[in-house]
Amino acid sequence: MIKGAIFDLDGTLLDSMHIWSTIGEKYLLSLGIEPKENLAETFKTFTLEQSAQYYRKHYGVTLSVKEIVTGVNAMVEEHYNSKVELKHGVTDFLKNLYKKGVKMCVATVTDRYLVEATLKRLNIREYFSEIFTTAEVGYDKTTPHIYRTALAHLGTKKSETVVFEDAYHALLTAKNDGFIVAAVYDKHESRQEDMKTNSDYYITDFKSVQI
Repeated sequence: MIKGAIFDLDGTLLDSMHIWSTIGEKYLLSLGIEPKENLAETFKTFTLEQSAQYYRKHYGVTLSVKEIVTGVNAMVEEHYNSKVELKHGVTDFLKNLYKKGVKMCVATVTDRYLVEATLKRLNIREYFSEIFTTAEVGYDKTTPHIYRTALAHLGTKKSETVVFEDAYHALLTAKNDGFIVAAVYDKHESRQEDMKTNSDYYITDFKSVQI
């Protein structure tokens, strides 16, 4: 019996990974700097703060980490405030879990103010008792800290709590820490066979999943 659920946001609940797949290059170009690499791949496991530190170290950006994070967030705000949509079937899936008494929260790399605004706009904020961000927890998703923090908040047993993730590195972190894991398909994650192999559930559409 599942009693708790921890949801990633981008690529899991939201169809939003297309924004982050190009924002690294777009931010540098906005500063007049030509990108030298595929930054989406470089930043795959990074928090926003880690990405900002990378800009400073490898591209010579002289702005502070806080200023860089603020600048990146400003570039994506419009998408979150008016354009980003839920993945198919998410609302009904959350509603059903909520009716069953499953405790739910969000664990994400995206900054809280964007998360709060988007979840409210899409009418699903009520289903989550709390939002946890990597910036606030102080660790990225290559370590289990954010999932453990969320679990402590939910008050459920790890063996009765599902972590929903679309990124392979994050899924594996939760899996290796003993959580039940649900892999959510997103086209921006290339390691789908690894996602299937290492997950307890594999979700291509929330309309058809039974947990």
